[in-house]
Amino acid sequence: MVTTTLFRPVGPGQLQAVLECDCRRFPARRPNQKFFYPLLHECFARRIAWQWHVLRSGVAYITAFEVITDYLQTLPVFTLGGPEHREYRIPAAQLEAFNDQIVGRIRVVGVVLAGQGQPLSRPHCGGLFQRAG
Repeated sequence: MVTTTLFRPVGPGQLQAVLECDCRRFPARRPNQKFFYPLLHECFARRIAWQWHVLRSGVAYITAFEVITDYLQTLPVFTLGGPEHREYRIPAAQLEAFNDQIVGRIRVVGVVLAGQGQPLSRPHCGGLFQRAG
């Protein structure tokens, strides 16, 4: 089975919800959230983490996870600016089906903290924190 690595920045609350699902699923979207946005590039995830989560909670976590490539090939990819700004848009109603295509565990591959000039990459730490790649 061939998989593709995707990335998703999350705040503390979303990380807790992922942990509660044994790091195998993302939580359901809130009623006002129409889409789930997995990203194709870690650098884009870090940028969103900094601009969105860190400003609200002071910390963001960059997650990486493997998704079955054949499934992804049925979905459109959206580009927002440069070639590294690519994402999927999974309708909230289809998030459970998307979660079913995740292979293995969702991993934290980086931490972005308020007051830091550069996002941090964390080495392997207890099976949850590890480098992507």
